[in-house]
Amino acid sequence: PLQIVPFCGHIKGGMRPGKKILVMGIVDLNPESFGISLTCGESEDPPADVAIELKAVFTERQFVRNSCVAGEWGEEQSSIPYFPFIPDQPFRVEILCEHPRFRIFVDGHQLFDFYHRIETLSAIDTIKINGDLQLTKLG
Repeated sequence: PLQIVPFCGHIKGGMRPGKKILVMGIVDLNPESFGISLTCGESEDPPADVAIELKAVFTERQFVRNSCVAGEWGEEQSSIPYFPFIPDQPFRVEILCEHPRFRIFVDGHQLFDFYHRIETLSAIDTIKINGDLQLTKLG
């Protein structure tokens, strides 16, 4: 069964070095963008800290990432060797938590690292997914 988007789910026990989050889905036929965020709780007001937000922007063929700590967005990172997402095609994103950073893999290829801006990894306990995609598997 497909998960409903936007999706918000709990990460049991929070993040820790060695833990991996798997997101599998299919990009919509005419996508503008989609996002995957790992956050510290679900609070909207005040907004929960965002440990990492990954956003695929199809018009610019960018896969940008950022974080938001205490209401302040950090410096956005956007350099990637290539844009891995194709409209109407399945994809597999893996977010591997290591001690100093997240490593992001798409379809088995490492795309980039994102160094932690939130020190308490165990506080990162929520995954949010939205945008122009269908979710087929979360793990």
